[in-house]
Order: sequence, then C-alpha cells, then structure tokens
Amino acid sequence: MSGIRPAPSGADEELTRLGVGELGALLRRGEVTATQVALAHLERAERQNRALNAWLHLDREAALTAAGEADRRLAEARRSGSEALAACHPLLGIPVGLKDLVSVRGGPCTAGSRILAGYRAPYDAHITERLRAVGAVILGKTNMDEFAMGSSTEHSAYGPTANPWALDRVPGGSSGGSAAAVAAYHVPAAIGTDTGGSIRQPASLCGIVGLKPTYGRVSRYGIVAFASSLDQIGPFGRSVADAAVLLHAVAGRDERDSTSAPVSVPDELLALPDDGGAADWLRGRRLALPREYFVPGMEPGVEARVREAVAALEAAGAVIEEVSLPHTEYGLASYYIVAPAEASANLARYDGVRFGPRLGDGRDYVADYKRTRGEGFGAEVKRRIMLGTYALSAGYYDAYYLKAQKVRTLIKADFDRVFAAGFEAIVAPTSPTVAFPLGAKLADPVAMYLSDACTLPVNMAGLPGLSVPCGLSEGLPVGLQLIGPPWSELTLLRLGRAYEAITADAPWRRLEPSDLAALDDPATPTPAERLALARAAAAATA
Repeated sequence: MSGIRPAPSGADEELTRLGVGELGALLRRGEVTATQVALAHLERAERQNRALNAWLHLDREAALTAAGEADRRLAEARRSGSEALAACHPLLGIPVGLKDLVSVRGGPCTAGSRILAGYRAPYDAHITERLRAVGAVILGKTNMDEFAMGSSTEHSAYGPTANPWALDRVPGGSSGGSAAAVAAYHVPAAIGTDTGGSIRQPASLCGIVGLKPTYGRVSRYGIVAFASSLDQIGPFGRSVADAAVLLHAVAGRDERDSTSAPVSVPDELLALPDDGGAADWLRGRRLALPREYFVPGMEPGVEARVREAVAALEAAGAVIEEVSLPHTEYGLASYYIVAPAEASANLARYDGVRFGPRLGDGRDYVADYKRTRGEGFGAEVKRRIMLGTYALSAGYYDAYYLKAQKVRTLIKADFDRVFAAGFEAIVAPTSPTVAFPLGAKLADPVAMYLSDACTLPVNMAGLPGLSVPCGLSEGLPVGLQLIGPPWSELTLLRLGRAYEAITADAPWRRLEPSDLAALDDPATPTPAERLALARAAAAATA
C-alpha cells in the first residue's frame, strides 16, 4: 500500500461523498470516469488508513485496471445508445471493499489471522466473480476480527480498527473494517459477513446500512468459514438503495455451494421507491415489536432512539403491535454452543500441513501442530475452539450441542408464529449500546458476547435482518433493526427505504462522522496505539 499522499482536490473529495446511485448517474452521463472515481477513493483510503486501520490491503494496480475496463464498457454503452446504457448494472465502475475472508484470485486472504499470513487465494469467490461480471471496482480487503470471531474488530491479528465517529471507540465487528471504510467515505459500499450480527452490529455502531440476507441467499463459495450453518454474506452502504444494489449483484444460486438456494433475485432491488412513494408504501403495514429485544443493560439513549423510530413508523401509517419471542433469552447461550462447535470443526484444517505455515523443525508432527496453532491463532479463536471441542466431545454432545440445536428450533418457531400471524416484519434494536471504547470489553468476553444479543437469534433462525441508522445517542449512531421471514429482503429494504423517507428532514441525517478531520492528521494515534493506552490506563487503575 502506498504511503501518505497529499489531500485531493475539492472535486475529488466531493466524489467520495457520493453514493452508488449518484456516482452511477455521473458515470453513465460521462461527467466523470471510473478511473477518476477509483483514484479519489484510493487516495482517501491510503491517506487515512494509518489512523483508521480499516484496510488490510489496498490493491491500487488491480483497482485501476478494473476501473479502466469499466470506462471502456461505459464508453461502448454510450456509443450503442440509451438502451445499452440503461442495461448496465448500477455497480459498473463503482468502488467496493471486501472483508478479508473473501477470496480474490492471486490476492491475500488472511481472515484477520496470522495463520493465513502470506496466503494467496488461488481462485475467486462466487461473489468476487459476480462483482467482476457487473463491472464493480474492488479496491481491496478490509480488516476484521480473526476468523470473524468478535464484536469489535479488536481481535484482528493486524491491529484494531477505529470508529470514524470517535477514533477511541470500536466500529463493531467482526466486519468493522468494511463498516468503518463505508462510514469514512473510503468506499461507497462494501461486503461483510454476518454469523451472529457481524454486519448489522457494526452498521449500527458506524451509522450506516447493513443487511444480513436469508441463509442461502448468497453463495459462501470462496469465503473463509467460521460457522457454516450461520455464516451469510451481505452488503454495507450509506443508504438502503446502495445496499440493495450490492445485494442484487452478489445474490443468487451457485452450484458450488450446496446451501445456496435456487431462489430468484428480484430486479425490484434496483428500483426502490423515491421518498414520496416509499412513505406511501408504509401505510397499513403490520409490524411486530418484541418486548424481549429491549434487553437488560440496554443504554437508555439507545432505547429512546429506537422507540422514537417505532413511533415515527406508526405515525406514518404502519400498524405496530407488541409481541413476545419467548425463547430469545436462550439465544445467546445456544449460539455460543453451536457457533464454537462449528468453528472447531472448520478450523481443524489450519494445522501447518493443509493450511497455514508449519512452525517447528518437522521432526515431531504433534509438537509442530501445537506450535503452529498456538502461535498462529489469537486468544479469542483459541477460546472458541476449546469451547466447541468440549461441546462436541464424547459425553457432552447430547448435553450441549444437541440441546442447543433443539433450542435453535424453538427460536425459529417463535419467529414463525409471529409471521404466521400476519406481521410483515419485526422492528427491534440492532445493538443494546452505542460504540464502546477500545479495550473496554476485552477483559470480559461475556460482556463482549452480549453486544450481539439482539442480532444472533436472526442467524439461529436463518432469517434476513436489516440495520438502518435511527439517530444518535451521546453523539454516536444508533441502529434500528428490521427482521423478516425467509426471502423477504425486498420487503425489508422497502421498509428501510420508507424509514429513510419519513426521517429525511431529521437534523441527524445531515451529520457525518465526528472524527473525519483527525484521520488526515499524521499526529493522530493509530487504533493499536489507542488500544495500548486504554489497556495501560486500565492496568493503572486496577
């Protein structure tokens, strides 16, 4: 990655503030080139990444090559006429970021772990193929909690990521790099993965839109696995429409992934209504408000913003009724049996023979195996492997893993009953807190796990969930979560678009992340330096 560069011109800086739709319109009219757009975003990301650490790898050469190809395709479409131009996908020429567990042929794919340092993917993931096909410009790979295990992006082997709203706070996790990059205007849209909330929770904490699709909506081929029955790929954007466009590009059946569902991808994702139409569509929609999602320990400001959002939906014509999802309280415990158990199995391949560097002298396989995994994995990954191995061990499988899967069925049945009663979606908080300080929860894993209390039941049931910004608490973003039945992404996105429309004039909509200016200051501490200071302060007061 290049070193710090001078600030770009005002015109280039303005390009980075535009969303997918606005940039696409400029590109199709020929007012800017995809190369100009890519350069503006690359230079901003390269200049500011020291203070943010949102990117693990920026590939300037590959991005500019892809941008040049997009310019060629756009020029050819303009020569062919308006129909050819209209047929271009809205992502043609648009920069995107990929979480660093998505395979890009010939590029690094570390999953945030030392054990994959130096690994180069030999093939493209399915979603990489899809993005290339529509002409998106992949800028690089974003930071993440190691193997997607975490709720703060502090568990990356390559240092934590900061939140653009407050650089001394976390962006959420495990897709915090993607969320921070979108919020900081490094890229208009990005890809994350969500195993227990890892798209929606960082979207909430960074004040952007994040969608976890139905399990099976997007192929997991070429994605480094954490928990195979829970992982799902999804989009980040600064608007609902931008997230919808990215979902349209990557969703769909893939024969190489047996869990990829043969369900059509609606083209209506590319044509969400304008403000007037979106607000009108909301009238008469039945929405459920689960009492169990206002969990103990929820910050008062977060609850206030969510209830204000619910009231705004109701005032605009939605019909909202309180419901009960009684098995929600067991979601956290059952998730932290199922997910570590699957992680234990998936991460067995990183043994220094099949994957990962082999540490040791090669004379004692067991000793080399222990050293490879001992030095290659971080503390959180080791913790979850041990939990999962224990839950799957002889004598404990029935008591823990099997029982957790039965509870999972009960959680899904709760959702099924709500949707069978005629509710189109569920409205709830995304995260019980705003972004917390770097280091604040590292000494208490259970406190960290509670960050996902409102999101992980959705993964256990395989449902889609959308997080949209709904205001600020103590100057930091709060997210509203919308949950739907399987394959209801279009409905959720329409609801999210409607909420954007009815709150378009809210003062907080005109605000941008508070610490953006500090990202350009070479004296700004790195996130790793901030975390070290936080740990030193905690130790001094212990």
